[in-house]
Amino acid sequence: MTVKILADSASDLPLDFFEEADVTLFPLGVHLDGEEFLDQVTIKPTEVYEKMRNGAAPKTTQVSPHLFKEEFQKLAKNNQAGIYIAFSSQLSGTYQTAVMMKEEVQEEYPDFDLTIIDTKCASLGVGLVVKAAVELAKTGASKEDIIELATYQATHMEHIFTVDDLEYLARGGRVTKTAAFVGGLLNIKPILNVEDGKLIPLEKIRGKKKAAKRILEIIEERGTDLKDQTIAISHGDVLETANEFKEMIIEKFGCKEVFINMVGASIGSHAGPGVIAIFFLNKNRT
Repeated sequence: MTVKILADSASDLPLDFFEEADVTLFPLGVHLDGEEFLDQVTIKPTEVYEKMRNGAAPKTTQVSPHLFKEEFQKLAKNNQAGIYIAFSSQLSGTYQTAVMMKEEVQEEYPDFDLTIIDTKCASLGVGLVVKAAVELAKTGASKEDIIELATYQATHMEHIFTVDDLEYLARGGRVTKTAAFVGGLLNIKPILNVEDGKLIPLEKIRGKKKAAKRILEIIEERGTDLKDQTIAISHGDVLETANEFKEMIIEKFGCKEVFINMVGASIGSHAGPGVIAIFFLNKNRT
C-alpha cells in the first residue's frame, strides 16, 4: 500500500487482520485488578468478560501519547503518508491525543503527511471503515480517494445495539443505577445507537426476543441496499447469539457478507458481557 492505514483497538477488528493487512494498531489501555493491560495485545476480551461476570469493574484509558508519537515518527522518517481512522472523539480522548502528537511530530518533520479521521464511530462501526479503506488502499488508490471513502462510510454508519445487563452501563454513568435495577427486575432490554459519536438510547423493549425483532425492524427502517453491504456484528462473548442474528439478517435482507467479531476489552469494559451490536450503512455509496 502506498498509503499507511492506522487504527486503534476500539475498532474491534481481530488481531490477525492488523497483521495480515499491515495496519498499525494503537491499543487502548485496560485497568483491571490493579494491573494495566493493552487491549488485544496483553489481554483478551474473554478475560475481561469473565472478570466482569465475577464482579470486577475494569477501567479504560486512551492510547498512550508516547506510542502515537513513536509510530508517527516512523512514518515521518520514511516520508510515508498515513491515515489514522480513529475511535469517536465523543467517547474517548484518543483522537485529541493523536492530533497533539501529530502536531509535535510535524514540528520536527514539517512535511509529515498524516490525516486523522474522527469517525464518530465505535467498535465494528470503525472496523468496517478501516476494512473498506484497506481494500481501497490495496488497489493503489490516492490518499484523497481513501479519505473520501472512509469519511463517507463513517458519516453513514449505523450502530444498533442492546446490552444484556444495564448494570454495566450504570457503572459507566450511561444510565442511572435506579434505571438499571428496575430494568433488571422487568427484563428491560434497551436498544441504543451512536449518533454524532455519542451514545443515544432509542427504545426500551421487554424481553430478548422482542428486542431482537425490533432491532431487525430498525435495520430495515434505516438501512439501504442491505443485500449489497457488508454487515458487521460485534458481541460480548455470546457468539451463539451473534450467529443467530447473522442467520436472521441473511434470511431477511439477503446479505452476501456478514462479519462477526467479539467486542474488544476497551469497549467491552463499558458494555459488559452479552452486548450485541449491528453495524450497517444507512446510505450505500454508489
